[in-house]
Amino acid sequence: MSPLPFPVRIAAGLVVTAVEQVRELPRHAVELPVTAVSQALQVSMRLQQTVTELAIKGDRALGTLRPVDDVPSWATFDDDLPAPDPLAPADLARPRPDDTPRNGTVSTLRPARAGIPIDRPERPARASNRPDATAAAPAAVPEYPTLTVPQLRGKLRALDVDDLSDLLAWETAHENRPAYVTMLTNRIATLSQEK
Repeated sequence: MSPLPFPVRIAAGLVVTAVEQVRELPRHAVELPVTAVSQALQVSMRLQQTVTELAIKGDRALGTLRPVDDVPSWATFDDDLPAPDPLAPADLARPRPDDTPRNGTVSTLRPARAGIPIDRPERPARASNRPDATAAAPAAVPEYPTLTVPQLRGKLRALDVDDLSDLLAWETAHENRPAYVTMLTNRIATLSQEK
């Protein structure tokens, strides 16, 4: 038997392929949405990778033209906190991260730099630690009883040692909040050291 001509064989192959595709059509119809979504996600991820690579190359190129600061301007910290004194006892050299006193008593909150007197009246006996609504607020900062720690920190630079001592005396007599006592004590120590 002689072989059929080449174009006839190609046509027969196309017909068989078409029949196979028609038989697989229900399965492909179900898979089509999944395949389409998958391909769209792949294209999206490739595009994101390309854009990111371009941004990295751009950063490198611009970095050679303009040096970047080691410490960004927004990453500043409260410069009122004194550096640890190497001669001071480790317990009192710096406040704890949670701003609580090391041994929990107010009398030990004197700054690590010895010789800085802080006059504190004795705390009156109270049934609760809540401030008395009729108690006069400190004259230097009348709104002091309602200030949060960040709000108070913003006002400390404008106050002198006498005003800070008044605030500290009021705090220890009324609320005696460790974070406030520590912040005021540290600021008094900083100002006293600058004199």
